[in-house]
Amino acid sequence: MSAKILDGKVLAQQLEQELAGRVEAIKAKKAGRSPILATILVGDDPASETYVRMKGNACSRVGMESLKVLLPQETTTEELLAEIDRLNADPYVNGILLQHPVPSQINERDCFDRISISKDVDGVTSHGFGRMAMGERAYGSATPAGIIRMLDHYNIPVKGRNAVVVGRSPILGKPMAMMLLNLHATVTICHSRTQDLPGIVRQADIVVGAVGIPEFIKGDWIRDGAVVIDAGYHPGGIGDIELSAVVDKCSAYTPVPGGVGPMTIATLIAQTVEAAESMG
Repeated sequence: MSAKILDGKVLAQQLEQELAGRVEAIKAKKAGRSPILATILVGDDPASETYVRMKGNACSRVGMESLKVLLPQETTTEELLAEIDRLNADPYVNGILLQHPVPSQINERDCFDRISISKDVDGVTSHGFGRMAMGERAYGSATPAGIIRMLDHYNIPVKGRNAVVVGRSPILGKPMAMMLLNLHATVTICHSRTQDLPGIVRQADIVVGAVGIPEFIKGDWIRDGAVVIDAGYHPGGIGDIELSAVVDKCSAYTPVPGGVGPMTIATLIAQTVEAAESMG
């Protein structure tokens, strides 16, 4: 079987080209002022610094501005909430990204939920999740929303199919399941403690690996012809799924790297552009 490669890198590049034109239109309408994505980084975690830099680079590629807010490791919840309040009130900031994870002394959920829903372009607020789950307008969590863009672009049918999401995080597994359900898939949410997980995965037409454990989902769990979406990334360039054991038997798959990751950032930028357009 020749599996279709769901190339997120190529799709992200195409999306960025489209977004660059939309950014130019916004600038023409607003006397040259670019859309602004504010990124908040608390502490000095090297991986988080890399992710924030990548998001800033993506902003530059489409002509947007990236406002980088750097806060010290010892920042309190109250101090971070005050910074979010300042950005919420800034009429020139279109989107706010709080880089996950934050230091342990901070209540991350309280800080996520402080972000105005109109600027929640990373789809992390409880309010935004609830609206999305109910089929109302909201910016979806960037990684699952990027996956949905990929499935649509590559004409992967979702309606009526059995989808298994392995992972239940509030910014990946849970919103992924709701987005697939809204597209009329029959969805099972699993996790590392699910009983007979291999048996459940073997029934899936679409498998989404979002558990955060390297190659946790084994190749022999996945049936022939399934669509394999690997949302994990770990050192050594491996994901949550044993992709080497499925590429010859699945119908389509996302490579690691170059699959879901680029679409996460491109979707974040796309939703910031949409926020700028909606702000008039």
